[in-house]
Amino acid sequence: MKLDENMKSDFDEFLEEEGILGEAEEIAIKRVIAYQIAQEMQTQNITKTKMAEMMHTSRAVVNRLLNPTNGSLTLNTLETASLALGKKLTISIV
Repeated sequence: MKLDENMKSDFDEFLEEEGILGEAEEIAIKRVIAYQIAQEMQTQNITKTKMAEMMHTSRAVVNRLLNPTNGSLTLNTLETASLALGKKLTISIV
């Protein structure tokens, strides 16, 4: 099934008209970050408890980090998690 080439812009326009575009984008970004961190933890066989130790924080912070609906994370927390996994956090404005 081929999607309409304008579907993305039409859907974005719909979300904007409904006043929820920003919120939808924020949720999508958070879900991607949580997924990427969870995948890397799984790849490296790192438990939540071990991740908390590596980040020098509590397991509750790791739970918030992995919760795709929690939008209260700071850049510092994301960078700490990335470094604990031997990765680099990259953020760009496009």
